[in-house]
Amino acid sequence: MAVSDEAAEVFRRLFDANGPLMVHQSGGCCDGSSPMCFLEGEFILGDSDVKLGDLDLGDGRYVAMWMSKSQFEYWKHTHLTVDVVKGRGAGFSLEAPMGVRFLIRSRLLSDDELIYFGS
Repeated sequence: MAVSDEAAEVFRRLFDANGPLMVHQSGGCCDGSSPMCFLEGEFILGDSDVKLGDLDLGDGRYVAMWMSKSQFEYWKHTHLTVDVVKGRGAGFSLEAPMGVRFLIRSRLLSDDELIYFGS
C-alpha cells in the first residue's frame, strides 16, 4: 500500500486543517467505491472492516487505511496506491470541497510480494 506524492500533500493539508485522519475503502456503489477520508474515529468501524495499514505522509504523520473484509477479498492480491485527481467525489469525504477526489490505483502483486505476504 502506498500514497502518491500529490495525495500525501492533500492529506497533509486536511490533517493541518482538521486533525488526525482515517481512510475507508468500501465496496459500495457510486462514490461509496472510492476511498473516503474522515476525521479519525468519525467513521464507525466494525468486525467487517480490515486495517490495511498506515499511509505515510512523509512528515512523521500517518493516516490509517481501512477496507471492508468483503472488498479486501477482491483486492488482497494487489498493491494499492491512494492517488488524487481533480473533480468532485463523495460529498462525505473531507477533500470534496477542495475540488479533488481520492482514488485507488492498483497492480497485481509480484510473485516475490505474494511469497512475502504469504498469499
